[in-house]
Amino acid sequence: MRAVVVHQTELSVTEVPDPRPGRGQVLLKVLRTGICGSDLHVRADADGSADIAAEVGYDHFMRRSHSVVLGHEFVGEIVSYGPGCRARRPPGAHVVALPLLRVDGEVHMIGLSEAAPGGYAEYVLADEDALLPVPKGLDPDLAALTEPLAVAHHAVRMGTVRRGDPAVVIGCGPIGLAVILMLKAFGVRHVVASDYSPARRALAERCGADVVVDPAVRTPWAELAGRKGVITSAPAYYGTGLEALHALRRSPLMPWRRIIRAAKRLGVAPRGPVVFECVGVPGVIEQIVSAAPFLSTIVVVGVCMRPDTFRPTMASNKELQLRFSFCYDPADFDETLHMIARGRIDARPLITGVVGLDGVPDAFDELTAGRQAKILIDPARS
Repeated sequence: MRAVVVHQTELSVTEVPDPRPGRGQVLLKVLRTGICGSDLHVRADADGSADIAAEVGYDHFMRRSHSVVLGHEFVGEIVSYGPGCRARRPPGAHVVALPLLRVDGEVHMIGLSEAAPGGYAEYVLADEDALLPVPKGLDPDLAALTEPLAVAHHAVRMGTVRRGDPAVVIGCGPIGLAVILMLKAFGVRHVVASDYSPARRALAERCGADVVVDPAVRTPWAELAGRKGVITSAPAYYGTGLEALHALRRSPLMPWRRIIRAAKRLGVAPRGPVVFECVGVPGVIEQIVSAAPFLSTIVVVGVCMRPDTFRPTMASNKELQLRFSFCYDPADFDETLHMIARGRIDARPLITGVVGLDGVPDAFDELTAGRQAKILIDPARS
């Protein structure tokens, strides 16, 4: 079959052996595969990613010297089953899959390991247990967005953002846009998006951001000034406690401690915005820690491949919560697929191009330059 292989940072369209499903595996004809920002990263610096993966116990992540078929955001059509499968879905059924494949008793990352070739190809192997049926009538273009939107679903859940909380999205690349879509799908009423690129700001508006700013002109934090519960200085933060005591101690019998605790449980105490870092460039976390309001929750979604620093004392003074989001769980994946199918998310603004296998190298150039958001691969396209 034809496939796109990366080796020594070079992408080439070549012939590779047709995959044969092993025990518990399913052969899929690829309908669409998304090009992920992670694919851009590993093409340029596979060894850096592999070193980190090895430190957390996965020794089979791709390296620069390997020849790997990329692609972990795919939707496919069932062709055949390997031995030991239950085969509950008929050939021809459309499915998406968690990009994990068991091979000889070990779990591998599809599209990021030589042991599990990905969806930049005419066919791909998936684990039967990882399959999710695509709801009837769902366009393959949209079904292929399940994986990146599941990343956003997981990040939004990790932020424990409520509908009335202001949310700030720093960086409006594909993941930032996916986070905006997911925030609005969860009913968050005030989403501020920030990006230097006019094209990305326009896409953020199409994805539902309520306020879109060019940080070279106006900071996203200025858009939160004056909002109820948003605290931007230490005197104001400390003063809220004194003001509460002043009001509650007017009556000597008032159980003020219990009232303060109850206010926090009910969410009426001061609470900062939820901030999503979707850039992945050194220095951005420090910028957010320095500028974000007190009590903010910061969810780091961007993948920064280089060492970085921030000032813990600043985060402590503001009582910031700093969380790091990586991927998703199977429930995130399944719920995201059905949110797309039911129209709770209109993900079409994310798609800025569709190419065949021969167009993948140029598509990488476009994405690296920031001229596109999400490009899909259709292996059947010439």
